[in-house]
Amino acid sequence: MAKKKKPDAGSASAEWITTYSDLVSLMMCFFVMLYNPDDVDPAQLAAMVSAFTNAGMGASTGGNTLSKGKSADLGNTIMSLPATDFGRSLGTALRKAISLFNPEVKSNKVKLTHDERGLVISLASDAFFNPASARINIEETRSILLGVAGLLNSDEVRGKKFRVEGHTDSVDVDPAGPWQDNWQLSSERAIAVLRYLTAFGVDERRFQVAGFADTMPVSSNSTPEGRAYNRRVDIIILDEGHL
Repeated sequence: MAKKKKPDAGSASAEWITTYSDLVSLMMCFFVMLYNPDDVDPAQLAAMVSAFTNAGMGASTGGNTLSKGKSADLGNTIMSLPATDFGRSLGTALRKAISLFNPEVKSNKVKLTHDERGLVISLASDAFFNPASARINIEETRSILLGVAGLLNSDEVRGKKFRVEGHTDSVDVDPAGPWQDNWQLSSERAIAVLRYLTAFGVDERRFQVAGFADTMPVSSNSTPEGRAYNRRVDIIILDEGHL
C-alpha cells in the first residue's frame, strides 16, 4: 500500500505573509489619515530630521536632543536648527502665520522661515515696491500688511520684539536715481514697511529697523531668479535671545 504524500508545510505556512502585509498596509493608511500636520512642533520635527540626517554622515557624535542644552550638543549649525525655546514660544505663531498667509506663500509674495533669530516673514520686494522705489504699492499689498499687523498684535507673540530688515540684490543703484547706494534703498524700504505696520496698530516701540543692502543674500545673485529672492524685506519676530 503506497504511503500518502505529506502536505508541503513550507508552502502552507507562507500564506499568512500575504494577509499580514495587507494588515500592515491598512494600519499604515489608518494612521496616515489620523496625522494632523498642524499638531507638529516645528522645532522638534527639525531636531528629529537632523538626527536622522547626521546618522548617515560617517562618524556620528550622537543624535540631537529635544531638551534645552548647549549649542554644541545640538549636532548642527545654529542657523539650520532652531532652539527648543523657539518651538515653545513661536511654534504656535508659525502655524498661525502658515494658515494666515497660505495664498501669498503659494504665489511667492510671502515666505515663512525660522532660524536662530526667530520667526521670519519675508516680503518679496518686487510685489511690494516698484523698481528702485521705496514707496509701497499699498493698493495691492494692504491685505498682506494688515495680516502681518494682526499677527504682530496677536496673543501668540505678546511681549515679543520685532525687527524689520531691508535687503537688495547685488546690482548697483542708478547713479542718476534718488538713492546713494543699496544701503540707503534697503533701509528706506524697511522704514516704509515699519510705518505701515505702526499705522495699522502695532506699537512702534517694539520695533528695530536695519538695512543690509546685498550683504545677506538667500540665493545666488548670478541669475534673475536669485536676485528676485534677494530683494526682500524681512519682518522678524525675535526670540528672547536676539532682542
